[in-house]
Amino acid sequence: MPETPDETAAEFPTHFDFASAEAGLTKAWDDAGLFRAVAERTKRLGGARDPFTILIPPPNVTAILHVGHGLNNTVQDVLIRWRRMAGDEALWLPGTDHAGIATQNVVEKLVAKEGQTRFDLGREAFVKRTEAFVEETGGIILQQLKAIGASADWSRTAYTFSPALSQAVREAFVRLYEKQLVYRGHRVIHWCPRCLTSLSDEEAEFHDSEGALHHLRYAFADDPTQGITIATTRPETILADVAIAVHPDDARYAGFVGREVLIPLTGIRIPVIADSYVEQDFGSGALKITPAHDANDFEVGKRHALAMPVVISPEGMIGEVQDATGRVPAEYRGLDRFDARKRIVKALEASGALVKVERHANSIRKCYRCETVVEPRLSDQWFVRMAPLAAPALAAVKDGTIRLLPEKWEKVYINWLEGIRDWNISRQLWWGHRVPVWTCAKGHSDAYRVDPTACSACGDTTLEQDPDVFDTWFSSWLWPISTMGWPNEQAKDLKAFFPSDVLVTAPEILFFWVARMIMSGYEFLGKAPFHTVYLHGTVRDMQHRKMSKSLGNGIDPLDVVQRYGADALRWTLIQGMGLGVDVMLDPNDLEKSFAPGRNFATKLWNIGRFLLLQVGDEPLAELDPASLRLEDRWILGRLHAAVAECDAALGPERPPRARADGTPHWSESQRQMGMRLDAYAEAARRFVWNELADWYLEAVKPRLAQRGADREVARRVLVHVFDQGLRLLHPIMPFVTESLWQRLPSHEPNTFLATAAWPRAAQAVPDGSAFDLVREAIDAIRGLRAEYGVQPGQPITAYAALSDRSRVLGESSALIQRLARCELTLGAAPAGAAAHAVLASGLELTLPLAGMVDVAKERARLGSELDNLTKQLEALRGRLGNEKFTAKAPPAVVEAERAKEREWAARAAQLQQKMAELA
Repeated sequence: MPETPDETAAEFPTHFDFASAEAGLTKAWDDAGLFRAVAERTKRLGGARDPFTILIPPPNVTAILHVGHGLNNTVQDVLIRWRRMAGDEALWLPGTDHAGIATQNVVEKLVAKEGQTRFDLGREAFVKRTEAFVEETGGIILQQLKAIGASADWSRTAYTFSPALSQAVREAFVRLYEKQLVYRGHRVIHWCPRCLTSLSDEEAEFHDSEGALHHLRYAFADDPTQGITIATTRPETILADVAIAVHPDDARYAGFVGREVLIPLTGIRIPVIADSYVEQDFGSGALKITPAHDANDFEVGKRHALAMPVVISPEGMIGEVQDATGRVPAEYRGLDRFDARKRIVKALEASGALVKVERHANSIRKCYRCETVVEPRLSDQWFVRMAPLAAPALAAVKDGTIRLLPEKWEKVYINWLEGIRDWNISRQLWWGHRVPVWTCAKGHSDAYRVDPTACSACGDTTLEQDPDVFDTWFSSWLWPISTMGWPNEQAKDLKAFFPSDVLVTAPEILFFWVARMIMSGYEFLGKAPFHTVYLHGTVRDMQHRKMSKSLGNGIDPLDVVQRYGADALRWTLIQGMGLGVDVMLDPNDLEKSFAPGRNFATKLWNIGRFLLLQVGDEPLAELDPASLRLEDRWILGRLHAAVAECDAALGPERPPRARADGTPHWSESQRQMGMRLDAYAEAARRFVWNELADWYLEAVKPRLAQRGADREVARRVLVHVFDQGLRLLHPIMPFVTESLWQRLPSHEPNTFLATAAWPRAAQAVPDGSAFDLVREAIDAIRGLRAEYGVQPGQPITAYAALSDRSRVLGESSALIQRLARCELTLGAAPAGAAAHAVLASGLELTLPLAGMVDVAKERARLGSELDNLTKQLEALRGRLGNEKFTAKAPPAVVEAERAKEREWAARAAQLQQKMAELA
């Protein structure tokens, strides 16, 4: 060992070079294959390890890392690193989604810059262009995830449009087709005029809007002086009206049913019909029926066998599109739907048919990708019958097979599944999995697992494939099984790692993705695909707005990594994230947002550097428990408590109970256990910083400076607890902890903290609780110094009455002297002015103040403060005793005043006590 720590200081950098460490460790971990999971090592295939699997929510293949990705993937990485260290065969499977609409939109914009459209290129050329774009840019986000420390098994990187996963998509559709769980339906769906495709209910997102409600009068054909008034927010759709509906029990309209009215502007006759769908008490009690442009009207139209003219084109233009000949006046043809609305309203006003216009707050649906207002449109689409698929997925959450965290999402999930509608899975795009249905020249249609050469029904060789592609989510819902090798049910990964364990995602895709994955797991393999769904909060700015490119309030995680390091980013995200709680960051002040993470990484490095330079690199001796001193026993006990607290905050990692058939099961009390990552982070930080560094390291400094057996005990304990502290922190801050761990004198060559064993709570913990009394005494003495203005360097003496408890302090008097600058005397204190502190144990410390403070001056100061406070307190109590004030003031104001009264009264009592002590 070097004679002094200074001789090794040059070898231990003063500052942590996070950029160099991140690059070097990422390569070292990858070269060592630390994150590659091996199926044969799992118990499911005869190995010794429990599998623990997380599947990444696949980001869009064209995506660039944003802070939301940073949060989501950091949470996953913390969990997977924890379980890898705990001895599980941990698999974090990464991958990307081909993202049908999103990717096609990006490529269409690139093509548009060249003055062309996808239709100019043609389908085949456009698909090849998109494939080339994905090949060039598709891996960017995965490389970015590596930069923030993601420890995924990159050798298993999946892609939803790969040949293997495409085969799974095709197999799933054919199986559903064969079971008649998919069908071709003719109904009103959500249509995006920008993307030129249908959307599912979940993809047509509601947005609050301030619009107008137009009240229109429809005159009776046989008596234009009479009419019926209806209200609509979409007056342009009157061109496709086919009826006016009233409730059959509405006496106001009893004589009108069967008569005809005239559509304003066109004069087309339409009947008045009776249907129980109409709400008598809403508005005028009469509704216009437009079956081709409203989903509810479509159902009414089917019941009454009404015509269904279409007057809005796929591009959102007004025209006689389908079964609408003679319905659209020439002056409106070719107009955009919103331009047509304005002109039609003016014409209605001029004709006298516009009764009135009211401001109207309503929710309109917009495309989840381009935010174009969605148009309800009559169309032929492929649908999945959801009720049979939803039943087991609903039961799984109700019976505890799957838990959703936070628990509040369970009610949302159950409500959605209980009212689920069939899923529109076809999209009128070119980029995506094409629907594997072919129709022959004779009209026979069938679904095929491989491209057919002849019709399965008649042998006809003239076949045409359905032009539509699947909704992107139709491939994503298979992610837990397709990535494991399904439909090959003998695939090793499927046997070893399915079902997976925890799904980490955002609540926004609970229905898009999570619920559907649960359905696919039960439908195709008869099992829940995971046992825990962790729905984390959203990253928001200081105005509580979700970070987005459009608002310009985003934070680039790579910018944070470059400036502060990946550990700082990860720590900031995890320590600020309660269960389901949003993370607040300031995009205009990265220093304020990420300084805590940077500061902790710096502090950890400084602790490690000082500690390791003190202990040196000599081999560590075996530890004799009998040689442990009080502070040694205390820090070992605190380590035990920290490990237990971290374990409780993180786990259990899987359901503690199973049913008779072996399926996992969360009891009611277990559903909310674990996954408190912020509590885990704080427990680990508090141990290393507040207990190990602030107390134990300070306590053993003199022992480290003196050679001998006691020094070796201190070295051994110090290295052990620091080693364990680094292990606790590693899942959150992998780079700085690995860099320090590699420098420990106990470190074995060619080993990594990333795969070191997770700390285990000790079976037997030595009792060092008496050290808490020493800590409390030191804190109390420091507090009295500050309270009475005694200079930090001025020697003082404290007295404690002789007792068993005070003897503990006497045995640690040297430590008290060093840390509190106070000599401790066991016995009675001399008479005179003194400060007092009563410890939690009841032990009283007395600190004589004579000669340390000007007692008279201090009493005068305290008296003046007490006099002023007494006057304020009397005025406050008078106000609170006034019934006019307490009755009229807001309750929150009254309660704030009462809290102030309690605070001031406590301060007054404290001042009186101090003055008595100085008497």
